[in-house]
Amino acid sequence: MKIAELVFIPFPAMGHVVPAVETAKLLVEFDNRVSTTVLLMKPAIDSSTIKYTESLAASTLPDRMRFIELPSLDELRSRKGIWLDSLIEGQKPHVREFVSKIVSKSDLSPDSPRLAGFVFDAFCTGMKDLADEFGVPWYVFSSSGAAFLGCLSYLQVLHDEQNMDITEFKNSDAMLEIPSFVNPMAARLLPSMTFRKDSVLVLVGAARRLREASGIVVNTFIELESYAVNSLSKIGIPPLYPVGPIVNVGSDKSNDNREIMEWLDDQPPSSVVFLCFGSLGSFCVDQVKEIAYALEHSGKRFLWVLQKPSKGKTESASDFQETLPEGFLDRTTELGKVIGWAPQAEILAHRAIGGFVSHCGWNSILESIYFGVPIAAWPIYAEQQFNAFQLVIELGLGGEIKIDYIEGSNSDGYEIVSADSIKKGIEGIMEDDSEIRKRVKNMSQVSKQALTAGGSSHSSLGRLIADVMSNIP
Repeated sequence: MKIAELVFIPFPAMGHVVPAVETAKLLVEFDNRVSTTVLLMKPAIDSSTIKYTESLAASTLPDRMRFIELPSLDELRSRKGIWLDSLIEGQKPHVREFVSKIVSKSDLSPDSPRLAGFVFDAFCTGMKDLADEFGVPWYVFSSSGAAFLGCLSYLQVLHDEQNMDITEFKNSDAMLEIPSFVNPMAARLLPSMTFRKDSVLVLVGAARRLREASGIVVNTFIELESYAVNSLSKIGIPPLYPVGPIVNVGSDKSNDNREIMEWLDDQPPSSVVFLCFGSLGSFCVDQVKEIAYALEHSGKRFLWVLQKPSKGKTESASDFQETLPEGFLDRTTELGKVIGWAPQAEILAHRAIGGFVSHCGWNSILESIYFGVPIAAWPIYAEQQFNAFQLVIELGLGGEIKIDYIEGSNSDGYEIVSADSIKKGIEGIMEDDSEIRKRVKNMSQVSKQALTAGGSSHSSLGRLIADVMSNIP
C-alpha cells in the first residue's frame, strides 16, 4: 500500500500551530494511506507556543505522525514584517535537509512513505520554492476563516491593481465592500498588519502566493461561512477545503486545572461568564480595574484569566492584589475566580459556562460556537477586529463590548473601555433565551454535524486526501 507523506510547516504562534497539528492528526486518523510530519520552527512568538510544543514531545502520537523541532534562530526576536522573511529564509536549509531524508528513505525502501506535498501556513508560503525543488505540489493551511482569505485577496487587488496605499486606511471610517462579506465594513477594522509599511507587504505577498497553491485548507465549515466560501469560488483561487471546526479539547490534569474544573462543577448550568483574551492579550492596570468593577457590579459568576498588563504600566500581574481594585478579591470570593492561565477549550466545554468575553481570535470563535457559548466581542490586535465584525455584524452570532477597540489607538497608547460598557456586554450574552444564544446553540449542532461522516467538513477532508493521493506515482 502506498503511503503519502505530507509535511506541515505552521507559523510559530499558538493560534497557528495548534490547528495545524490537529489537522495533521485528522488526516492520519481519516485514512491509513496518509502520513504527516509537522516541522516546528523556532523562535516561537509566545511562551504558550513553547509550552505547547514541549507537551507534544511528551505526548502519545497517532500512528504515522511525528513532530520535528527545527534548530532555533534565536537572533530573530523582532515581530516586524522583516522578522518573518528572515525566519523563512533561515529555516529553509533545515527544512530542505529534513525532507531530503524522507525522499532518500523512500527511494531505498518502497514501503516507506513517499513525499506527496507540503502544507504551508498562509504566512509561510515563502517556502514554496522548496516544493518546486522536490517536484511536489504544495497546499496552504489557513488558521483563519474563509472571509479573511477574501479580505487578503481584496487588499492585494487594491495594492497591485489600483496602486492604493492601503496603510492609509488606519483609523479610517471609509466603508469597504469586501467580497467575502455581505455588509460593508469600516476600514479601521482591517487586520492591524494592513496599517504598517513593512507588514502590509507580508499580507499582500501572502495573498499573491495563495493563488499558486494546489489547494487551500481552511479551519472553518461551509455552513458557518457559506457566503464567504461561495465568494472565493468566484475570484479564481485554488480549490478550497474547509475542514473545521478544529477544536482541541485537551485534558490537563495539573493541580491548578483540577481546582478550576472542580470549582466549575459546583456552579449552576450556564451561570459563569468566562473572560480570556488569548496567549498575548493583556490590558493596562486602569483597564483591568474597569473590568473588575464591571464584574462586581454585574453580580454574575465569573472565571477571569488575567495576564500581565501591557508594558509600561506595571512590572507584574502575578500578585493580583497589586493589579485589581482594593478589596476586590475579598468582596467577590464567593462570586468568581481570577486565574493566570486556563485550558480554554476545556472550560468552554463545561456546562457551567454561559458566556465568553473574548479577543475574537479565530480559534476562540470556533471553540465558542462548537460548544454553544455566545461571545461578547472585545478584540485587541492582529485580525481580531475583522473577526469581531464578522461574528457580530455579518453572522449575528455574538454580542459586543467594543468591536473597534484597538490596542494603543489613543495618543497616550491606551483606550479605556468603561465598566458600564463591559457590564452591558456581559449581561447581553448571559440573558436566558436570547436570540444570540439560540443562534449559537443551533450553529453548535451544525458544527458538530459537519465533522461527522457525510458532513461537509468530513467530505472536504476526503476530497483533500483524494487529491493528495493523486500526487504520488
